[in-house]
Amino acid sequence: MTFHNDLIVRFAKPSDSAVLFELIQGLAEYEKLSDAVTGNAQALKDHLFSEPKYIEAILAEVSGKVVGFALFFHNYSTFLTKPGIYLEDLFVLPEYRRQGIGKALLTKLAKIALERHCGRLEWSVLDWNVSAQKFYRSMGADILEDWRICRVSEAAITELANQ
Repeated sequence: MTFHNDLIVRFAKPSDSAVLFELIQGLAEYEKLSDAVTGNAQALKDHLFSEPKYIEAILAEVSGKVVGFALFFHNYSTFLTKPGIYLEDLFVLPEYRRQGIGKALLTKLAKIALERHCGRLEWSVLDWNVSAQKFYRSMGADILEDWRICRVSEAAITELANQ
């Protein structure tokens, strides 16, 4: 594992929106879900930096090049009566993997969670992504086998709302 002395992990700025969206497209390609990407960099920028602010992002930069990101938002635990952070996406460009960059992004996110008095840091992982599961476990994550994600997609939201 190579560590970069010039690795910087920082919050995204409005000028990062295009490169962040490119990384999101890279993640979709990795997950074989490129056809599911229907958004654009401007909508991403609006959701990151306009009011209301729906999401936040931190970027990993090596020698001035953005090579990875973590995109997240707050959730809430009623049982803990504390806020939490939900990590929507974590991605590092393939040629920069196994160099401590994913670990640096998760570590920064854990620090943010502590600063904000969060009770949980949670995310989902695809069942076929065994290498990611191994990495997450090595970082102290438990993979909850008894829980399943429920999703109502855009068209079905309208149907549900009109019942």
